[in-house]
Amino acid sequence: MGSVSLKIGDGTARFKRASICSSAVNLLMLFSVITTNLFALYAFTYTPRDHPQLGHLVHHTPKNISLISEQVALILSEIESSQKKLAQMEKEILGYESIDLGRPNLANELKVFLQHHLLPLGKDSRTGITEMVASVGHSCEKSVDLLSQYMNYKINGPCPDDWSLGQKLILSGCEPLSRRRCFAKAIPKVGLESFPVSLWKNVSEKIYSWSGLGCKNLACLNSKKLNRDCAGCFEITKGYETQKYVKVRSKNDFLIDDVLAMGSNGGIRIGFDIGGGSGTFAARMAERNVTVVTATLNVDAPFNEFIAARGLFPLYLSLDHRFPFYDNTFDLVHAANGLDVGGRSEKLEFLLFDIDRVLRAGGLLWLDNFYCSNDDKKRVLTRLIEQFRYKKLKWVVGEKINGAGKSEAYLSAVLQKPVRV
Repeated sequence: MGSVSLKIGDGTARFKRASICSSAVNLLMLFSVITTNLFALYAFTYTPRDHPQLGHLVHHTPKNISLISEQVALILSEIESSQKKLAQMEKEILGYESIDLGRPNLANELKVFLQHHLLPLGKDSRTGITEMVASVGHSCEKSVDLLSQYMNYKINGPCPDDWSLGQKLILSGCEPLSRRRCFAKAIPKVGLESFPVSLWKNVSEKIYSWSGLGCKNLACLNSKKLNRDCAGCFEITKGYETQKYVKVRSKNDFLIDDVLAMGSNGGIRIGFDIGGGSGTFAARMAERNVTVVTATLNVDAPFNEFIAARGLFPLYLSLDHRFPFYDNTFDLVHAANGLDVGGRSEKLEFLLFDIDRVLRAGGLLWLDNFYCSNDDKKRVLTRLIEQFRYKKLKWVVGEKINGAGKSEAYLSAVLQKPVRV
C-alpha cells in the first residue's frame, strides 16, 4: 500500500514509512557483539594440536587462564547485578511492585480486598483456580494514599459521595476501582421519559450528581466549551446538537445515513462510540435501530448520567483501560477527539490497536473531525492506517479557524477493516 497523504488546499503533508537505517545499525551492533564473544570463547578454549610445543606452553599457564576466567566471571556477575538493579528501577518507575499491606495508615478494607481468598471447596474443576485474587491495576501503587482514602468507608453503609476521588484514581491508571461493600448514593430519577422520546428531551437537573463539579446546572454546562466535541452539547432540544450527523456544516462532517450505507455483510447493527459527549451520536444511531455503547468519563460534567437519562448505554471507562469487549464484536467504531489521549503517540498506538481488536472484519472505523495537533500524531495515525491495511472509503482533510484566528487541520475518514488470514 502506498503512503497516506494529508492535503490541505495547495499544500501537502506526506508521511512516509520509517527508515530501516536504524534497524540496520542495531543489527550490525548485535552482530559485532556476538562475533567478539565467539572469538573470546575460541581464544579461551582452543588447544593447538599441530604444535605440541605451543600446547605444552598453554598447559603450563593454568594460572593465567584461571585468572582470566575469574575476571570473566566477575564481569558476568557485575552485568547480572546491573541488570537486577535496572529491573528494580524499572519496577519503581512503572509501579509494578505489589502494594505493601504492612505500611501504616492503610485502610483495613483495602487490606481485606487485596488478600488472596481460598475457595471453600478447594480447586475448581472447570477453571483450575484455587483462590480468588483481587484485580487491582499496578499503577495503584503510585496512588496508594489516594486509594487508601477511597477505601476508607463503612462496610454495609452508604458509600461516601466522592465519585470524583474515584475518577482521579481511574485517570491515574488505578482501575478497576476496588470499592465493593457499600451502597452507592441513590438519586431519585424522577421525570424520566420513555424511549424514544427520551432521546431529545431534557429532564429535571435534580436527577444528576453535581458534587465535585464546577457547574451545578445544565445552563452553566451549555455556556462552556467542555472539550472539542462538546460545546453546548447538553442542549438537546435546539441548536447545533440537534443537527449533528443529519446536517453538514463543513466538508469534514459526514451524514450518518451515508456512512451506514457503506456497511456490508449484515450492515451496521452494533457500534462503539469513544468519547461520545452527551450521547448524540448514539441517539441518532438509536433512531436507526443501531445499538451504540458510549465510552466516557465525567470530566467537568455528568456525562454518564445524562447519556443514561436519554435511554442510552454509557460506559464509565478511561481509554487507558483495555476495552471490556470480546474480539471482532462491533460493526462500527466512531471516534472523534476522544482519540487525543494526552497527545502521546505511544498511547494513541495502543488505543488504535485495541479499536482494531474489537472491530469486526469488514466493519467501519469512523474518524470524525479528528484534530491533527502535531506532525508526530499525524505520522503515527497514518502509519497505523497503512499498517492495518484499512480500506479508505472516505478521506477528507480540512481546515478550521480556532478562537485565536489560527488554522487547524482536521481529519474525517471512514475506513473499512480488512479480512486478515
